[in-house]
Amino acid sequence: MTILVTGGAGFIGSNYIIDWLNGSDETVINLDKLTYAGNLDNLALIRDHDKYIFVRGDIGNKALLARLLTQYSPRTILNFAAESHVDRSISGPESFIQTNIVGTFNLLESVLSYWHELSSPAKEAFRFLHVSTDEVYGSLASTEPAFRETNPYQPNSPYSASKASSDHLVRAYHHTYGLPVLTTNCSNNYGPYQFPEKLIPLVIHNALAGEPLPIYGDGSNVRDWLYVGDHCAAIRRVLEAGQPGEVYNIGGINEKTNLEVVTLLCALLDELKPHSDGEPYAEQITFVTDRAGHDQRYAVDAGKIESELGWAPTQSFESGIRVTVQWYLENQTWVYNIASGEYRNWIEQQYT
Repeated sequence: MTILVTGGAGFIGSNYIIDWLNGSDETVINLDKLTYAGNLDNLALIRDHDKYIFVRGDIGNKALLARLLTQYSPRTILNFAAESHVDRSISGPESFIQTNIVGTFNLLESVLSYWHELSSPAKEAFRFLHVSTDEVYGSLASTEPAFRETNPYQPNSPYSASKASSDHLVRAYHHTYGLPVLTTNCSNNYGPYQFPEKLIPLVIHNALAGEPLPIYGDGSNVRDWLYVGDHCAAIRRVLEAGQPGEVYNIGGINEKTNLEVVTLLCALLDELKPHSDGEPYAEQITFVTDRAGHDQRYAVDAGKIESELGWAPTQSFESGIRVTVQWYLENQTWVYNIASGEYRNWIEQQYT
């Protein structure tokens, strides 16, 4: 038995593969293009695992996909492959359109052809799981209820618009062609191996380097924070028992303002890695010009996945963020390789 993971060298994908191999004897094929955020160091723990196979390639390469699907006959495909950084989508949206929309379309086309050729039992058991984001639902006011699966899509950035488009394509391939798809929309993830352009690893890195800790606007924007290990467990559960064609929202049930997050990170660093001069890390907080079109609040109602599939997060934000900070403090070589670009040099030597 085999599963195919796309984008498995990224933050969430790599955590999922490590988690999967720790609890399963099924082979994992990891297909990743290794763009700037794809880092094989994320998978160093299982690089030599006899059930792990890495293939460098693009989800838009139909010939490659056809070969992999024929060669390995996966029973499941999990699509983590995506461009995901809002700031980058604002300054350069084209790559988001190409990867998140065109790439997903090409992947669906290849998978549909493969699925049609399966035997009836294999067809029935097959699943295509598409990992998406709560940002497709738009922005919430402070008094509005959390996003449910029935909320209309109202994306506000090129990133969220591209993910909304990919979600619609996945849904259409189920309703038009019968492809057994599952879609998950998650809240903001955090944890080990997150590329340090996102808020939490960026703040940890800048704090230790003595650099400013940038916060957009007045820091009042609210996000629902989901520990990546809880997210992986939720995806496993959706894959096990989710109903084809259904959407499942996955949230951490941990709403925090950006300022609250950064302040808590500073307090943890004061405890775990205090400055030699005794100065608090909070002195490095700097408020910067707000992001264009910055969504005010995201919050996820995870009631459906809890009531139907029995999943709920196990980490509070306080427990998950402590584990995360400790991981970054203990893995400074990984951080250095990211910050210096050394991980890219290794990739080019290996794969160019």
